[in-house]
Amino acid sequence: MSATNPNSLRGWSTDEEPADPQAVLAALEDDACRAILEATSEESLTATELSERCDIPMSTAYRKVEKLTEADLVDEKVRINTSGKHATEYRKGFDDVVVSVADAGGIEVQITEPDAGDATGSAFATADD
Repeated sequence: MSATNPNSLRGWSTDEEPADPQAVLAALEDDACRAILEATSEESLTATELSERCDIPMSTAYRKVEKLTEADLVDEKVRINTSGKHATEYRKGFDDVVVSVADAGGIEVQITEPDAGDATGSAFATADD
């Protein structure tokens, strides 16, 4: 059995800390990152599960989820297992990304958070191990 710790979330930027446009664009440009976003759109997955589903090496899975986390595109939670072996799981943490060119020529990125009723906002997940 496992549960997800809602207090260990990383990912969403605040008003004081907007998403880095270059990090977001670099992540969205990457084929493996896009595959991970697709795989995590419906359920939270560990790096091992992502490696298997996306057919990428484990080291690549870890690098790509770090890239996605730094770009504020995935949420990260700790899956608590009763066996004592805890795992970090990742889930796509946005509905839309809007990229626009500012009047001064800079790039602005606006990330739309998922609706509150989505499964990404659930406090706990339970699974048999």
